[in-house]
Amino acid sequence: MQTLFDATTINGMVLRNRLVRSATWEGMCNATGRPTPKLINFYQTLAAGGVGLIMTGYTFVRPDGKQIVGKMGIHTDAFADEYRAMTRAVHEAGGKIAVQLVHAGGQADTANAGRRPLAPSAVKLAQYPETPAELSTAEISEIVEAFGEGARRARDWGFDGVQLHGAHGYLINQFLSPLANRRTDAYGGSIENRCRFLMEVYHRVRETVGPDFPVLIKLNAADNLAGGLSPDEALVAATKLSAAGIDAIEVSAGTPASGKESPVRADIDAAEKEAYNLQLAKAIKMAVRCPVMVVGGFRSFAVADKAVRESGMDYISMARPLIREPNLPNRWLAGDRRSATCISCNGCFLPGIKEGGIYCVQDKKKEK
Repeated sequence: MQTLFDATTINGMVLRNRLVRSATWEGMCNATGRPTPKLINFYQTLAAGGVGLIMTGYTFVRPDGKQIVGKMGIHTDAFADEYRAMTRAVHEAGGKIAVQLVHAGGQADTANAGRRPLAPSAVKLAQYPETPAELSTAEISEIVEAFGEGARRARDWGFDGVQLHGAHGYLINQFLSPLANRRTDAYGGSIENRCRFLMEVYHRVRETVGPDFPVLIKLNAADNLAGGLSPDEALVAATKLSAAGIDAIEVSAGTPASGKESPVRADIDAAEKEAYNLQLAKAIKMAVRCPVMVVGGFRSFAVADKAVRESGMDYISMARPLIREPNLPNRWLAGDRRSATCISCNGCFLPGIKEGGIYCVQDKKKEK
């Protein structure tokens, strides 16, 4: 029987347990996307806290895919020293780290992307700050190549793997969504066509890094949005990825326009509110051959352990609890199985904008 603290391996990457730090945004890079010592220390602290695998914050592969200030960039070889220092710090603390590659597409804005945002179709959606420009086929190919180049840098700079961001309304998810993708060419229409960009990105990344380097994806199993990607369509994408050799799928759901069913829900204060993507993840687990990770409201050891033991989840992903308690995995391993102290207030993100880095504002209140 699987347990939460099993050692596991994903395509040669040995992990000390089944706990994953899911990607978020830390706000700890400079205006160009260059990581700071503060961010490197943030990841080193996470690694020392005992989590099995760290997914970095979402990292733009091209400047026109940047969404917000302080976001990581992996679009240039100029950041090699900082990223090598990052991976070295994590490894010295006993951890493993994969960089999450993203293009924000229509969820970028002109101020951060440096131009009018690009998207599958020039339609204004609730999650877009402005009406984007429709990507040409040539531009699509250029972005595919940028994902490949980002993955090359990640491999060369000591990361243990890469994760494609195919969730939460960003560009890969936009191509998958019939709401965002109104194209009539080979990239639009049927779900098979809407998977084309995703599969081109995956194949280019795999070609770049080779067969023995872990390539993972964070995939929406549903957009939780009228007219968006449905669970049945997400299964098509997941099975295509599995057949093509993806090394693991992290299941999430929702977009910024999904209301109470957004990716980051508030007030997770009872066990029945936790694991809100688990049923979607179970459906994908039944359809694929690769390991499946699930993120979404995990706060208690009992719920996380049950998802592994009884629901067959290979990995449990968390983000906000590890902002407040980077040592949570070690605490649970030592036998203190109390729930995470995170109250899901989402207040941790505001300091990333105002103060150059996320932190738990509840702890700051206690200090005062």
